[in-house]
Amino acid sequence: MGTGIRIGEALGLRHEDLAAAEGELIVTPRINDNRARAKSGSPRTVPVGPEIIRLYADYLHGEYGDLDSDYMFVNLWGGAYGHPLTYAAVYDLVLRIRRATGIDFDPHWFRHTRATLLLRRKVPIEVVSTLLGHSSIATTLDIYGHLSVEDARRVLEEAGFLTGREVRW
Repeated sequence: MGTGIRIGEALGLRHEDLAAAEGELIVTPRINDNRARAKSGSPRTVPVGPEIIRLYADYLHGEYGDLDSDYMFVNLWGGAYGHPLTYAAVYDLVLRIRRATGIDFDPHWFRHTRATLLLRRKVPIEVVSTLLGHSSIATTLDIYGHLSVEDARRVLEEAGFLTGREVRW
């Protein structure tokens, strides 16, 4: 959820795609062994915070270990050990988590959640659209902008509307 990238983009990430010192993740379209793909044909850079960098470091130290793979996300629990994770492996994991927790979710929902949180925190729609890799802000707003009437009310109140402070024309 911290980046808003697509599942295919995540599955195609290589270690070299994370510039930890700069706090940047580069989503690079390329041919991947696991058939993961970036939807866009051009690379984009997504800023990431220190929490993601820390989680990645913990993952490398605690899970990845001495494994030799260019891919960021690999199979660590059986089957084709050390091979890049596939869509099927991710969805199998999601189904197991859903059964164990009773929580209905899909990995793509994290992308929607990221977009909605950014919009609620007043990140301009053009910026959110760029971060998500959309070619049109209409896509971002129509599909990912799950804003509610409460969101509209809060913004209108903060702008002085609905409080009697608005400018009358």
